[in-house]
Amino acid sequence: MPIALLLYHPPTSSPLTMQRLSTFVRSAPRQQPVRLFSSTALRSAAEVKRVGVIGAGQMGLGIALVVAQKAGVPVTLVDASQASLDKGIAFADKLLAKDVGKSRISQEDADAARARLTPTTSLDELAGVDLIIEAVPEIPDLKFDLFKRLAGVAPSHAILATNTSSISITKIAAAAASASGQPQTSEAALSIASRVVATHFMNPVPIQKGVEIISGLQTSAATLETAVEFCKAMGKIPSTSADTPGFLANRILMPYINEAVICLETGVGDRESIDAIMKNGTNVPMGPLTLADFIGLDTCLAIMKVLYHETGDSKYRPSVLLGKMVDAGWLGKKTGKGFYDY
Repeated sequence: MPIALLLYHPPTSSPLTMQRLSTFVRSAPRQQPVRLFSSTALRSAAEVKRVGVIGAGQMGLGIALVVAQKAGVPVTLVDASQASLDKGIAFADKLLAKDVGKSRISQEDADAARARLTPTTSLDELAGVDLIIEAVPEIPDLKFDLFKRLAGVAPSHAILATNTSSISITKIAAAAASASGQPQTSEAALSIASRVVATHFMNPVPIQKGVEIISGLQTSAATLETAVEFCKAMGKIPSTSADTPGFLANRILMPYINEAVICLETGVGDRESIDAIMKNGTNVPMGPLTLADFIGLDTCLAIMKVLYHETGDSKYRPSVLLGKMVDAGWLGKKTGKGFYDY
């Protein structure tokens, strides 16, 4: 049964270091004039003819594959590492072959979807797309720098979407707008920021139907509408959220997981009892501690910290035990040890 409660997205599984990613972002052309937005151009973007996805890790590859397979739109998949691109494309081939083997799709359909995926290490290849979806690690400065670059690379009508699970869309839009070199309230800056939106997909993307669409203060109604409609074309069920800490999914999910950890650390119940009562009592496919292990305890802690610091509300205080486990390097399934051993 699919993991119906994976309402988060983890950092990309690409083995890139932050230094390499930062170098990749900085390597994009700096001197190109910023391409501005017009209402006519944005209206034409409602028909998305080509998509760019940045990041060939677990999330980025999943997004690219669903765009190619379900929406039937060509995708340019960008990653700084050729090895990561090769690994991602190989995984796409495996997923498509699995679908063919289970008679979910025909070999012809699989070949067509694969033909729509074009890997590249150059951001310049995004100059002809209508929609860009960023899926790089959840590092604010990395995303801010990347969106500033994209404002100079992307066509004037292109929507700039982020797959962030916790970073403010308003801040990301402001970073993109800073490429204009003018005040944030200028027409040039606002025209760029109006094209920024969040499309927060759920993991694993090929399976989960949900996607969270988040508008920043600057996001135009046309940008939001286009993002929602294209996600529907991908076979997703969109939910819209305001630009607040945690948005909808993690604002609900992470406190639930955090409270389960607090129950464990204070002796209210053991791990098996905590997971069993939620699994057997609320009909979810896995308990909160198992789910936390699958998400990654570092990811859970990072999101709880955002909720706590951004709201100042003590109900979002991260569990002490959660912090200690992250300090120990016990991050869950990906490290072989978390609340359970793997």
